[in-house]
Amino acid sequence: MTEIGHLERMRAWFNSGATRSYKFRQEQLKKLRAAIIKHEEGIYQALYEDLKRSKEECWVTENGMVLSELNAAIRHVHRWMRPQRTGTNLVNLPSGSKLMSEPLGVVLIIGPWNYPFQLLFNPLIGAIAAGNCVVLKPSEHAPATAAIMKTIIEEIFPPEYILYAEGEGAKLIPQLMEQFRFDHVFYTGSTQVGRLIYKMAADKLVPCTLELGGKSPCVVEDDANLKVAARRIVMTKFSNAGQMCVAPDYILVKASVKQAFLAELQKTIKQFFGDDASQSYNYGRMINRAQYDRVTNYLEQATIFCGGKIDPEQLYIEPTILTDVNLDDRVMNDEIFGPVLPVIEFTSKEEALAIINRHPDPLAFYVYTSSASKENEWLDAVPSGGACVNNSSWHLTNHHLPFGGRGNSGTGRYHGRYSYDTFSHKKAVMKTPTWFDPALKYPPFKGKLKIFKWVIK
Repeated sequence: MTEIGHLERMRAWFNSGATRSYKFRQEQLKKLRAAIIKHEEGIYQALYEDLKRSKEECWVTENGMVLSELNAAIRHVHRWMRPQRTGTNLVNLPSGSKLMSEPLGVVLIIGPWNYPFQLLFNPLIGAIAAGNCVVLKPSEHAPATAAIMKTIIEEIFPPEYILYAEGEGAKLIPQLMEQFRFDHVFYTGSTQVGRLIYKMAADKLVPCTLELGGKSPCVVEDDANLKVAARRIVMTKFSNAGQMCVAPDYILVKASVKQAFLAELQKTIKQFFGDDASQSYNYGRMINRAQYDRVTNYLEQATIFCGGKIDPEQLYIEPTILTDVNLDDRVMNDEIFGPVLPVIEFTSKEEALAIINRHPDPLAFYVYTSSASKENEWLDAVPSGGACVNNSSWHLTNHHLPFGGRGNSGTGRYHGRYSYDTFSHKKAVMKTPTWFDPALKYPPFKGKLKIFKWVIK
């Protein structure tokens, strides 16, 4: 059967109501959790094959995050499904009002290659909890992880419920979206591809969640704890060899502490990854040669303060700090998405904001400071999808917080309850009793304007 034939079967199965009950939803979430636990070692092996990541890093950024989301959904989906009572205004009394959550229908989730397991399965959890049928499109650029995810999905879910659609994204996604109207499209990846998907979805008025990227700035003030800042920035920036959408893309450091901070960064990189990061258990590789070539080109555009060693056979790029960066260079205009970190000094807030505003609405913004007033000033001054104070990237691990971008960095949000809401329609319902039916509400209306003005305000 063709993919389109499968999609029509999915539509019919959804319309049958099979996915709507609380019991069904919870059972599917538990099945998924059990399968992930069963295939834990296979997931580790696949992620190592694709990205050379350690088990510990995989647990924190992939397996563990997904299981945390699953546990939250299993515990709370019954509460999420309950109608939410709302207020009723004076003109509609004694009516009662509520919001009911409805599943959207058949949804498409498109995953990226950098965190290929977590970024495909986390939105899947929300879609299942909300009662939808789901088409999953993994990235073809992480083939080992795509294979283990296929095993998990096809082992526990029938294709009329969860369809695992493999193929070259540039061909398969347009084919699916042109021939079938999805009820929602959830895409994680580059802004360039996100625009194309948004255009295809707009042609059929399909709502989208776009989790994109951009240049996430990191500000280090002169009153920051430089040692802690260096540890927290290095940990997240060089996790997965920098291939993280919320990794600090560049650092703006107060000029008076620049040299001291650079020294802390260099010392921390050595502490975390040793004298030769290519031999480190804790350090990954670029996903493929195209990404390796793209990122190594940035090394020619500034002064290498530390790092800079490369090995094309291993797809290895050493953790690298750049200084003397020209703001017009590609390294300061592209999303780096690799283990290269420019450090730029600033003397005034206005100077730093002028640099940040060259790429507005970043996916994330980070500020390191000991001052509550500076913290609030920076958070107010820099619109962003999310933010951390004295931390970097870890906000996305908290399922109590929504995760998503704004403007060029994306639209929509998910994680925890927010994932459920993304894949649900909130239907407004008002129920009016029949025992009270005043003539005031009906024609003739002449002479009732004064009382209408009193009631409707």
